[in-house]
Order: sequence, then C-alpha cells, then structure tokens
Amino acid sequence: MKLSEGVEWSCHACAVLAGLPQGGALSASALAAFHELPPAYMAKHLQALSRAGIVHSVRGVGGGYRLARPANEISLWDVRQAIEGTTPDFRCREIRRNGPCSEFGAPSRPCNVAAAFWAAERSYQQSLESVSIAHIALGVARLYGAKGAARFQAWVQEGS
Repeated sequence: MKLSEGVEWSCHACAVLAGLPQGGALSASALAAFHELPPAYMAKHLQALSRAGIVHSVRGVGGGYRLARPANEISLWDVRQAIEGTTPDFRCREIRRNGPCSEFGAPSRPCNVAAAFWAAERSYQQSLESVSIAHIALGVARLYGAKGAARFQAWVQEGS
C-alpha cells in the first residue's frame, strides 16, 4: 500500500501537537518549520485533519492548531483516513468474468485474489487503529529524552 507523504507529515504534526502544554496551539507555518516542510502543503493537510475532527483551529493571538481530542483517542488510522480518504485501497475489477473461461460462470462470492487483499487491508487497518498519537508522542519523547523535551518546550515558548 502506497501512502502519500501527507500521511507521514500529518502523523508527525499530530505528535508535535500532542506535546503541547494544555491550551497550547501551533500555526501551520510553525508545524511546517518544525520538520522543514512546505508550509502550503502542511496547511492543506491540517485542513483535512480539521475536517476529520482530529485537529481544531484556534483563532487570535497564540492561535493555530491543537488536537481536537486526547492524543490517546486519535489513531494512525484516523490520520490516514483524514488524508487519504475512506475508499479501500484494493478494488476488485472482476476480471475473472472475462476471457476463455468466463462461460463457466464465476461464482457470486469474491475471488481468492480479492479475499486475500481485503483480509490484508483489514489487518493493516486494525494495526494502525491500535497505535495512537499518544503512543507515537511517548516514543518520540523517550527517543529524545529530557534534553530533547526541554529544547521542544523552549521552541514552543519562543513562539515557534
């Protein structure tokens, strides 16, 4: 399954937002700058996350984006769906109904190819549903340790 870079960017942006103090928000340009990404594309992805109820935009001084619900209630699957949509990755075209054997009639049940891909998609979805943004943010915090956390907090306090 091929995902757009927007899914990766959005997962990272949500992990950054999960690290904000209560009531904090970051602008789209600050979130883009954090990972040196194009601001226009980050803004586009944040709008998709907002439409999906994953982030909430805050207006005014100190405004920007914050998570719309607790990070432990947002899964990687939620983010993937917000950016890529809800259409299944595999779409069976029923090509078994074509060709020299089509006269023997394909059964009404899904073919083995479709069944295998749909089972893989279900597993993929369940795997991403089991990983929350809170889990990702905790892993990042552990990776960067106390010095990284202090630097992040300083970056947020400096106005990003």
